[in-house]
Amino acid sequence: MRKRMEFEDDAFVLAARAFGETGAIAELLTARHGKYAAHVAGGASRKLKPLLQAGAQVTIRYRARVPDQLGAVTIEAAGEGPSALFDDALALAGLSAAAAVAAGALPEREAHPGAYLAFAALRGALAHPDIWPAVFVRFEAGLLEELGFGLDLSKCTVTGAVDDLIYVSPRTGRAVSREAGEPYKDRLLALPRFMLSAQGGLSAGDVAQGLALTGHFLEANIFNPLNRPLPPARVWLLERLADSQRL
Repeated sequence: MRKRMEFEDDAFVLAARAFGETGAIAELLTARHGKYAAHVAGGASRKLKPLLQAGAQVTIRYRARVPDQLGAVTIEAAGEGPSALFDDALALAGLSAAAAVAAGALPEREAHPGAYLAFAALRGALAHPDIWPAVFVRFEAGLLEELGFGLDLSKCTVTGAVDDLIYVSPRTGRAVSREAGEPYKDRLLALPRFMLSAQGGLSAGDVAQGLALTGHFLEANIFNPLNRPLPPARVWLLERLADSQRL
């Protein structure tokens, strides 16, 4: 007889949908157990519905009669919910996009503590309008790293040089220097300085370049093999950032 599964964990809500008349199915990114889907009894109620917004930070108690069965969770709030960002529609769009990317990219029931920490770092940065778009790029780069598709930006893949790295190979995800990449620059992806160092600084166009870079590898290595497009929430975020001139 297979053993009943139970655990308690910290989590972020990635998505939720109605289930039956009063319940919901929540998709959760947990700190120690990875991504889990679970039934929330009463999830449509006034009390629980605010806790099931994308990006909400919660503590959960998960139970399932057998490990491969859809389990049930009880949920409690942990810290401020997404409503704290309601005055900043763009930050809420960033939170929704991050939740959608994580929900689509992460496998079920596979521990990825780095992804949880990256999501937590981005969520904390959303209160700072000048920096969070760049942190969003770093979040996506961290997600790629966590899933085994990390970018190698340490040196030029052609010459081994560590200076003047301004391109990335779209095939290998490795950095390319200005000199080595010049003959092929039309086929290479731009590498913004802030992705090389926390002290790299931000210039106009850097966030757009970073999102194009991470988006390329998310699409090529994760979403295309699953026969899925990049999440619409991410596409919408790029449009909103462009409209606000934050790219």
